[in-house]
Amino acid sequence: MTETPLRIGLVGAGPWAHTMHAPTFAAGPETTLTAVYARRAEAAAELAGKYGAVATTDFDALLGTCDAVAFAVRPDVQADLARRAARAGKAVLLEKPVALTLPAARELADTIEIAGVVSQLVLTKRYLPATREFLDRARSFDTVGARSCYLHGAFLGGDLATGWRLEHGALPDLGPHLLDLLESALGPIHAIRATGDSTKWIELTCEHESGAVSQASLSGVIGLARPRTTVELYGPAGALTYDTAALDHTEAWPILRAEFAAAVRAGRSSALDVRRGVRLQELIAQAAGSLHAAS
Repeated sequence: MTETPLRIGLVGAGPWAHTMHAPTFAAGPETTLTAVYARRAEAAAELAGKYGAVATTDFDALLGTCDAVAFAVRPDVQADLARRAARAGKAVLLEKPVALTLPAARELADTIEIAGVVSQLVLTKRYLPATREFLDRARSFDTVGARSCYLHGAFLGGDLATGWRLEHGALPDLGPHLLDLLESALGPIHAIRATGDSTKWIELTCEHESGAVSQASLSGVIGLARPRTTVELYGPAGALTYDTAALDHTEAWPILRAEFAAAVRAGRSSALDVRRGVRLQELIAQAAGSLHAAS
């Protein structure tokens, strides 16, 4: 028996919503796109019209059309609207960072837990089969030290050079990806220090409970032909390397869609839930605090 598709309401009508969220959830078969909410009516109508969805500038109206809400808006807007969605009993699919501040992230997580709804993070790389294979191998690899980077030039101009990214830089935008990979590969980080400038180049040094030490280089102003994301683990057995250069990130979205729909139907969040988002926000806050302390 074929299950009824999960009804998704999409918040946001910007480039990321156009490129990834809307086509992914409209394609199904696990989901269908029912509505698009945006502050500008014409933006909502343009995107919704491509997929036969309802366009609205009324968030409550969006909530009336769907089982779950996917967010493709700036973090502070996401945190506010996701709380409302959770209180209305809707599952939420959250971008990273889940909020702009740690208190806002914790408030969101508390609201979601009280409401008892499913939450899931869009950490795109975590849904790639190659990433999962690397992390499986990493957990049994005796790592002494690790180096990683996430570098691109999106902040130099174009659709992703948005206000909050230009103001806050690579740490809250790119940092969640690398910190999540490093913790997943090497175990919890118990201390983190940062040097540099988040709007230019920032370097993180992480001490893991396992005894391993890792470094992460982040920048959104490097003029590369394509983004560069690598994680290199080193130990007595040699090196274990993860490199996204040859990966097709669009492979992640059908997996994310299927797993989110399954989680909502089961009523159980995966490990990539809002509390994982809070944990990453805690690390970002620690790193930012070390920058301020040094200045």
